[in-house]
Amino acid sequence: MSVSFIHIRRQYDFRSIEIGRWVTEPERDRAAVRFHGALVALMKTLQVPEAVISLKSTLGLQYGIGGQPGVCAHYIPATRQLALAKNAGAGSLAHEWFHAFDHYIASKVFVQPSKGSFASSLWLSSHQFKPHSLTNQLFRCFEAILLNKDGTSPSELFVASRNADRVQQRLYWANPEEMCARAFEAFIEDQAPRNSFLVQGTRDSEEARMGLYPLGPDRERVSSAFQAYFSSLGQALQKATARSEGSLA
Repeated sequence: MSVSFIHIRRQYDFRSIEIGRWVTEPERDRAAVRFHGALVALMKTLQVPEAVISLKSTLGLQYGIGGQPGVCAHYIPATRQLALAKNAGAGSLAHEWFHAFDHYIASKVFVQPSKGSFASSLWLSSHQFKPHSLTNQLFRCFEAILLNKDGTSPSELFVASRNADRVQQRLYWANPEEMCARAFEAFIEDQAPRNSFLVQGTRDSEEARMGLYPLGPDRERVSSAFQAYFSSLGQALQKATARSEGSLA
């Protein structure tokens, strides 16, 4: 069966899929195949239904539209769009998808968050949340990423990220939403079948050598926490679907 962006939108029920005017037909067709393979790998790794991938049809995709020098992919909270550059987006899908999820889930988990808030940042700032068993599991993910094993001090990932920011004299790597997206990348690369369009570079890259991805036992803790959370989320949604009700949180 041939795969197109129309097929992808229907399968996952994305809110929209936009293709840049300078993307040729062959480029579009190749990109659709790569998107499809990456999304299937992501869904199988997380053990969730299609609705999670499209964030209950709230997420839009863009390919080859706009872009900025040096930026291969980005997530736009204001419009809830995940955008990949035409020639430089490969390997960024998992990272940007988690940004989208982190943003989406904030309003489901926390009490009256601002529109552009990310759940990871709200957790770090001790924002008021809505008690739920899935919320507890999500928070264990954040704890594994941002705190040490005992939960008494910042994680090695945070320390390395803060040091990188000091060298560059700007706050970026140590933003909680960025650390969590990179930790999610590491989890996906360790668990998913090899898919360089979905994720790459969490083990062997300059950033990895700088400690900007979880390492060793910390990486295992993060992976276990993510696996437990998304597996539970998928099971909850399957049960809810059987009862013809439910949501992502």
